[in-house]
Amino acid sequence: MEFDYTITTEKTFDEAVQGAQDEIAKAGMRVLYVHDVRQTLSEKGFQREPFKIIEFCNAKFANEFLNKDIKLGLCLPCKINVYTKDGQTFISGMRPIILPLFFPRADLGERPKEIDQIIQNIVNNAK
Repeated sequence: MEFDYTITTEKTFDEAVQGAQDEIAKAGMRVLYVHDVRQTLSEKGFQREPFKIIEFCNAKFANEFLNKDIKLGLCLPCKINVYTKDGQTFISGMRPIILPLFFPRADLGERPKEIDQIIQNIVNNAK
């Protein structure tokens, strides 16, 4: 079972970031914040290729998970990373199907699989 779902894209970095944000909205979720990791690290003197973390959430799903186990908040909100490495742009999302491995006592039912598919669709459609 893979921790992440990652694809490459022919889009520019900025187009991929915007595409991911657009697809998140289409999926009925809300972008909460976009971290510009490259900018943050450069302020501390570190150089990095473009890298943004898009945090997003669906309140219904988040509430359900928190009701099952409050510690699931450690994995919220959902995140999609868009980054450039060696001149190639990647779009990557964490796969919620791994959550039962970390929280075996929380009965999450089929919801992790459902959200996993939504995230894969966002990543694929942002490509």
